[in-house]
Amino acid sequence: MKNFYSFQVNDIGGAERSLSEFAGKVLLIVNVASKCGFTPQYKALQALYTRFHERGFEILGFPANNFLHQEPGTDAEIQSFCSLTYGVTFPMFAKISVKGKDIHPLYAFLTDKETNPRFAGKITWNFNKFLIDRSGNIVGRFDSKDEPLGDKIPRAVREALDR
Repeated sequence: MKNFYSFQVNDIGGAERSLSEFAGKVLLIVNVASKCGFTPQYKALQALYTRFHERGFEILGFPANNFLHQEPGTDAEIQSFCSLTYGVTFPMFAKISVKGKDIHPLYAFLTDKETNPRFAGKITWNFNKFLIDRSGNIVGRFDSKDEPLGDKIPRAVREALDR
């Protein structure tokens, strides 16, 4: 059976990367979109990233166009939008599908009951979030409405970093 670190993904610049690069770090995996009511969360995600990055925290953004075509841009357009509009410096990856017949294998892993019994279930909208601990275990899942700087997410990130 695969584990989180066994996946290969393309970054937003097109380079293939192994998620094993992030072993030993606490990760927040987020499916993102540029034309969504939750898009302003980019600002809060960047603030969360800045707050905890030096302690070994990374946010991995995965653009997806699965919900009402709210991520229509090319990878280059998405990258430009994120950096110019929200000052995003956390790693961004190539646009993928997070549900349906063409679901990316990473998201199939994150949402499947067999590989993620505690937090399985389809992605419900843009800006769903998964928390991965330093060992690659899925230790939390947050809905689109869960604010990156609200109570739940920073507390869970802090707890994962302290383990």
